[in-house]
Amino acid sequence: MTTNHLSGISIKGIPIKRRENVKEALRYLNNAKEILKDISVENGTYTDIKKVREAFGTAYLAVLESINEVLLKKGVTKRDLPKSVDAYRTALQKHVAVHDGKLLREFEMPYDVLHIAGYYRALIYNVNMVKDAIKAAKSFIDKPS
Repeated sequence: MTTNHLSGISIKGIPIKRRENVKEALRYLNNAKEILKDISVENGTYTDIKKVREAFGTAYLAVLESINEVLLKKGVTKRDLPKSVDAYRTALQKHVAVHDGKLLREFEMPYDVLHIAGYYRALIYNVNMVKDAIKAAKSFIDKPS
């Protein structure tokens, strides 16, 4: 087992461990952006809906990774991390809403936009709307926990 010799050290006020975990969520989000870069655009819309859906799914996973990080920080074991959207809501309510009910409310936007409208139903393919959804995911991930 390796130990982190940097524990207790922070960069720009963010503890090293938090930065490593956020880095994973941002890695997913950057993957989503890379997927979008490869799609051609005509008249302000992406031409490959399958790839747009893939990007939305990846961005939603980035949001879930950021929530996992918060839950792990609150003492939830990796094995007990949520496995469904309802379990995420319950976990946020139990472990986070006591201190910050806003995060639970704000989780509904990425779920509705990224997962349901973008990935599941493929309703969003306008370039500006897709970019706004990705920006909103980044904003959610960047929230302090």
